[in-house]
This record gives sequence, structure tokens and C-alpha cells, in this order.
Amino acid sequence: MIIFFSIVLIIHLSVNYFIYRHSKVIFDISGWIGISLKTLFIVMVLTYPAGRILERLYPSIMSDLIVKIGSFWLGAMLYLFLLFLLFDIAKLLHAGTGFPAFLSAKNNPLFLRKVVLGTYLVVSTILIAGYFNALYPTVNSIRIKSNKNVNSHNLLRIGAASDIHLGTLIANGHLERFVSMMNKQNPDIILLAGDIFDEDLGPVIKKDMGSVLSKLSAPLGVYAVTGNHEYIGGVEAAVKYLEEHGVRVLRDTSIVINNSFNIVGREDRQSKMMGNFERKTLSKLTANINKELFTILLDHQPYKLNEAVENDIDLQISGHTHHGQMFPFNLITSSMFEVSRGYKKIENTHVYVSTGFGTWGPPIRIGNRPELVVIEVETNK
Repeated sequence: MIIFFSIVLIIHLSVNYFIYRHSKVIFDISGWIGISLKTLFIVMVLTYPAGRILERLYPSIMSDLIVKIGSFWLGAMLYLFLLFLLFDIAKLLHAGTGFPAFLSAKNNPLFLRKVVLGTYLVVSTILIAGYFNALYPTVNSIRIKSNKNVNSHNLLRIGAASDIHLGTLIANGHLERFVSMMNKQNPDIILLAGDIFDEDLGPVIKKDMGSVLSKLSAPLGVYAVTGNHEYIGGVEAAVKYLEEHGVRVLRDTSIVINNSFNIVGREDRQSKMMGNFERKTLSKLTANINKELFTILLDHQPYKLNEAVENDIDLQISGHTHHGQMFPFNLITSSMFEVSRGYKKIENTHVYVSTGFGTWGPPIRIGNRPELVVIEVETNK
């Protein structure tokens, strides 16, 4: 963890230094304007890490505010870096070809100030649009067919979600919207595929989010598995809090619901690294289940989907990817995961990877929508 956070800090400082160098032309404006802009930049760079430290030492309205401001700067960092990098590439192209012609003024301070201010304006517009996009999740519905009976009605309606990331940034208002949206779908069962909490459980307890979470309602119950963020914030406390508020957490175990279908819940794949917990193999988890029943696997991270196929899983529900959350990270998640978002059938196994209901870091989504999912399983007989 020390190595991980050291790498994150180095990247954070390096990217901000790159942005600072490109913004220096406005920081060098004489008088109080230049000094104020430079000071504001430095404050923004330090805000997010300072806020995260402060919320652990002394959680308060002030620490919440600092984290929220800093989280927007994380989003700004991404797009400022990309646009300034694009400008550098354009300058190299101009040096070699003379194109584009307007860059002939690339060394003019007034021109550069307009470029920098225009870049900040474009990034501000992107962040505002991404913020409102993240505020309004969508409901995606799919229907799959199986040769196995799922209940006496031959139709099972699953409400599923992942990556709510409850904490400082995603709090009661967003959670109330989630509970309301989910309950309106009238699911037979609700399944949560990990990262229900963000990191520190403190803000969740302080704001009594459990009382809202406990309003989730489904005849067959509410079930969840751990995600990597439950381990980051302290998995035992997270699981205890969930179960105290009506959510049963399946930790490397399988259960049978109404003698009709199986649910297999896996610990997060990073449980060994973050919690010194060696999770069971999927073959061991499914060795003694009745595979004539429809089997659902909850596994937070959609790695090695072939294992679900090999172990006769009928439906796998995962999350974790956020489908990148902000373009162009979706290109990375699409290259890392066989399914970065949405539905895919692999032989006889149906897979759904949710983009998640909340956000991590910046409360912003660019290029995809937050979602909850309704999966209807119909007996194909």
C-alpha cells in the first residue's frame, strides 16, 4: 500500500508540474493577478490529498468541502494534461511542416495566454457537463433465457448495481436516489457487486447512510459481495455495517434461494494483497452446489471470465471498471477486460459488467452513464 500510494503521489505531482509549466504564462502576469492565480493553482494541487488526510484525522464539513473541491481538480488534471499535450504535439507538427499556420505565433505571450485561458475554459465546460451526467443514472434492462427453472413463475427479476462508492462525495442524496430507483423496478432480489463504500467508513456512519440503505426492498432479499474499496477502508467494519442494515454479504460462499437458484459470492480478487485473505477458487466454491439450478456469480472484478464458463455459471454480475468513468480511460478498461461494460454471452454463460452507480475520485462521468441494471431471467421451456 505504501508503494501504491507513493506511485500515485509521484504521478499526481508530475502531472501537475506539467500543467504548471504550460500555465506559467498567466502566472507570470505582473501584480496581484499573477500571484493570485499561482497561489490558487498550488492550493488546488494540494486540496485533494490534504482533504483525504483531514477527513481521517478530523472529519467535518470543512474536510468534506476540501475533498469535493479537490476531486474536481483531479478531473481537471486529466483534461488539462491531455489538451496541453495535444498543443505540444501540434507545435512539433508545425515545426516540421508549418501546419497549422496559426501556430506561427506560438512564442507570442499574448497568444499563449489566450491558448491557456481557452484551455481552462474548455476543461471547465467538460467538467460541468460530466458532473450533471453523473448526477442522473439510467436504468438498463436486459432479458436472458435459460433452460433451467428459476422459480415457480419461470421469471426472475434481478435488480443489480455496483460501485456506489458511498462516502464523502457520494452521500445521502445520491443514495436516496439509488434506493428509490431500485425499489421502483420491483425486483425479486437485489444484488450488489462490490464497492458499495468508497474508502473510509467514517462519513457513511456519521451521515447515517445505513438507514437509507436499509430501505432497499425485495421479496428474496438484498445480497452483496466485497469490492477492492471495502478492503481499502477496512473490510470487516464494512461488512458488519452492511449486515446491520439489511444487506447480506456473501464472502466466498454459495447459498440457495427458495430451492430455486444458487448465488455464489466471491471475495474481491485483491483480498490477498489488501487483507491477507486468500480467496477460494471458483471451482472449489461451486464443487458442492446443485448445478441443475440456475447459478448466479457475484464477482466484483470481471477478470478471467473463462473460469465462470468452465464452472457452469449461468450468469455473472460484476462491476469495478466504471468503463473508465472519464474518456479516454474507457480505451484502457476495454483493453484490460474482455467485457468493460454491458452484456456478453460466452458459450452458455451470460455476463453483465455494470458501469456502476456512483463515481470514484471526481464526481464526473464523460463518455458513459452511471446505471442500475434490471436482469430478467426467463425459463426457456
